Amino acid sequence: MASSNETRLLSRLVIMISAVLAVASLYLAKVLFLPLAFAVLFAFLLAPLVSSLERIRLPRTLAVLLVIALFAALLGSIGWLAASQVIQMTGDLPNYQANIDKKFALVLHHKNAAFGRAEAEVQRLGNRLEVAVLGNNADNGAPANPTGAQQQPVRVREVKPGRLDQVGGILDPLLTAFLTTVFTFFVLLRREDLRDRLIGLTGHGHVNVTTLAMMDAGARISRYFRLLLAVNATYGTIVILALYLIGVPHFFLFGALASTLRFIPYVGAPTAALLPTALAFAVFPGWTQGLLVMTVFFCLEVMTANYAEPRLYGKHTGLSSIAILVAAAFWTLIWGPVGLVLSVPLTVCLVVLGSHVPNFEFLTVMLGDQPPIPPSSQLFERLLARDEREAGEVLDAYLHDHSQAQVYDEVAIPALTMAERYRHQQDLPEDAERFIYSTLRELVLEIGEREPQGSAKELKLPASGPRILCVPVRDEADHLAAIMAAQLLQAVGFDATAIPVERDDQFGVVAAEAQPDLVLLSALPPFARARSRRVYNSVRSRYPDLRIIIGLWNYRDDSAQAATQISRGEVSEAATTLAEAVTQVQSAVTGTGSIRTA
Repeated sequence: MASSNETRLLSRLVIMISAVLAVASLYLAKVLFLPLAFAVLFAFLLAPLVSSLERIRLPRTLAVLLVIALFAALLGSIGWLAASQVIQMTGDLPNYQANIDKKFALVLHHKNAAFGRAEAEVQRLGNRLEVAVLGNNADNGAPANPTGAQQQPVRVREVKPGRLDQVGGILDPLLTAFLTTVFTFFVLLRREDLRDRLIGLTGHGHVNVTTLAMMDAGARISRYFRLLLAVNATYGTIVILALYLIGVPHFFLFGALASTLRFIPYVGAPTAALLPTALAFAVFPGWTQGLLVMTVFFCLEVMTANYAEPRLYGKHTGLSSIAILVAAAFWTLIWGPVGLVLSVPLTVCLVVLGSHVPNFEFLTVMLGDQPPIPPSSQLFERLLARDEREAGEVLDAYLHDHSQAQVYDEVAIPALTMAERYRHQQDLPEDAERFIYSTLRELVLEIGEREPQGSAKELKLPASGPRILCVPVRDEADHLAAIMAAQLLQAVGFDATAIPVERDDQFGVVAAEAQPDLVLLSALPPFARARSRRVYNSVRSRYPDLRIIIGLWNYRDDSAQAATQISRGEVSEAATTLAEAVTQVQSAVTGTGSIRTA
């Protein structure tokens, strides 16, 4: 056991060291890795076009060159159109100079304006601080001018950037673009060879894992970029329409700019809103149009970022919303602003790696959109934390996409099982136990009141309606399960009632009052199974002809064997879910089983 723990610890240590070295390599060698990342990204986008040209019998080399040339021409055309529009807009700015000066004068020099008062107050405070500092120096015997000579102003030499720095600032993006083009060409040209080498690197025994991971990553990234393109195109179209209606000139330029800049997460949208807002303030004499432009971008970004993108990108890329934010911050720290563009695709690759390689499963747990714990554990954790509101939200969220029976069988009953296990292990405080059972009872009753009840006619039931008595075997957990079962039976037209636990010993009195047609025993194993035999024998001794169905909720072992032991061979199968119990009752009513009244 100790050796196994040491091996596991050593494996985790190796993974951590490898991760640190990988991050350091990405940062230090970004001149190489950044163009390579762009090349892989472009390869995902352009590979379908290359395959289409190859299907018409065009040689691969020529197809790759043609696709890259067309893609570069498209990007160059967009850049040239944007540059020409910017030049034209710059030429129009002198026409708005008078309006700009008027607004600056109104904002900066109006004495009654809040900005003017704040500026005067800041200046007055600065003067007071200067006087206080000079006075303090004089008190300490530090003369302002110890030599008595007239001070000469200090000449500050402005250091201008050298030509080498200017050339370096131009060469860096050109070098990145050149390397990206070269890498993209070779990745598209030799994509099968690269795939085979990657499979060979991981070993022949992992061919299936590597192939599935590559297919999964490609599909997710392709879906992400298709959705991103659709969202940004819609965003830019709305901006064009809104600016046209407001009357802002060059509206087409700003719409295309907004659509393009939104490929940069978090930073692109505010940058795209800056220019049309400034131009609206400069063109129009009033403030209304500029404020309208700000409002359009603000509302559009709120709707897109908080409603459209989390639901589209998170669902189709397998990333959670918080993972997208963390990924943007991480890759920006590693590669600067360019890392923002690559943050989601690169993080998708990490999530895919975690979903196919067990040692990196923590990446999927941390970054994936799947819940880290099942809904039943979420419900129990929220009940244990005394958070009734969030516990109800867990049930409501699951009820939104599932039936009432599924909510009870897959969420509520497993949560009850966990509570019972911790209670019998004496790991559950009494006050927490009371809160869990009382809160879950209220939530179950609330769900039962909200869900529409069924009709007996749907099952062709007798006019009187069969009466079902749900009997808890042991404690409050069994009673809660009996309430759930009674609700589901009522929903399909039965007259079902759950007996409280404290009246279990008086079953004969209750049965005489209710005159049931069938009894459903509610037991939450493993702790209620032993008592189930006693309760079954008690019911059978009083009513020899009464049909009894045994419910062993969430039972994982052989339910047929357990039912045979409890009933001494009278019942051949126990219901392990509430849905199965309802089905068994329906079968007994509609003819496959017979009901005899007491």
